[in-house]
Amino acid sequence: METKFWQVSRDEPQQDIIELAALMIREGKLVAFPTETVYGLGANGLDSQAVQKIFAAKGRPGDNPLILHVAEIEDVYTLARQVPPAARMLMEKFWPGPLTFVLPKKELIPDAVTAGLDTVAIRMPDHPVARALIKKAGVPIAAPSANRSGYPSPTQAGHVWDDLKGKIDGVLDGGATGIGLESTVLDMSEELPVILRPGGITKEEIAETVGKVYIDPGLYDTKQVPKAPGMKYTHYSPRAQVILVQGTPENTARRIREMVKEYDSCGKKVGLLLTTETWEKIKNIKVFYHKNIGSRHNLLTVAHLIYSELRNCDKAGVDVILTETYEEQGLGTALMNRLLKSAGHHVIEA
Repeated sequence: METKFWQVSRDEPQQDIIELAALMIREGKLVAFPTETVYGLGANGLDSQAVQKIFAAKGRPGDNPLILHVAEIEDVYTLARQVPPAARMLMEKFWPGPLTFVLPKKELIPDAVTAGLDTVAIRMPDHPVARALIKKAGVPIAAPSANRSGYPSPTQAGHVWDDLKGKIDGVLDGGATGIGLESTVLDMSEELPVILRPGGITKEEIAETVGKVYIDPGLYDTKQVPKAPGMKYTHYSPRAQVILVQGTPENTARRIREMVKEYDSCGKKVGLLLTTETWEKIKNIKVFYHKNIGSRHNLLTVAHLIYSELRNCDKAGVDVILTETYEEQGLGTALMNRLLKSAGHHVIEA
């Protein structure tokens, strides 16, 4: 399959390119496009055969539901049987933006989108290219991240090209994504709102609008099955082994120095993805690959870089990636969720 690659302006996407990509969506083809979180792999969300192509291209398990992307709040009412007042309030506050709602679905939505569930996930992305594509296509666009299943999500069009060239019909290159972590998934299909996946909108921000918000215990307790089917799978993992080091800044730095020496003695190539604060405590260490991923006091930068740097470690030929942990509050909750899954919950206490 030939995969077309279009470079488009982020703020004023070229209409002729958007029209061509939208036509592909209507024809049942697959087009990757940028959002404010990560690149998505889009298909007509009302076309079961088109949706099934997403699973084939990614190697994605069939029981892992997809998110439908819409261009306007009113579009939700054509897809969901019920929209609680609290959900509407959150949409008006955070949309367009990285917040996905799980709601009771209408019958027009194919089972392939929802993995046979009676609910559907819906969000409105905050990216001019994505919004233009959805509007021009005239259908909700089903889209998971545009990568090989289980691998770090793509935050640049080049990541999509590396993973899916020859397997999809087109890629819209709108530049690097902003947030770099996927949207928060909030289940509002029952009485109490439950976060099924932490993301760009934090629990604290949601609670300010609707009061009490719960987190699916399966996200933290490996003995429990997460309510969202896809969360039980390994995700965000590069080929290299990822290990998290947890402790005070001083102890973390000391333990990482020790581990680098241990792996070097075994002939292992080590990559370090560390914050400014930890780098300052390690000093002058010789390592195969390293990247300062920003300050612990600005996790937006860390979140923006983490997927891209996991991929860069693979490109460099790293065997083991050492990185640090973060306090699980605010954006740190989503960051730790992704890092723990990337590392297979391999955490070393410093």
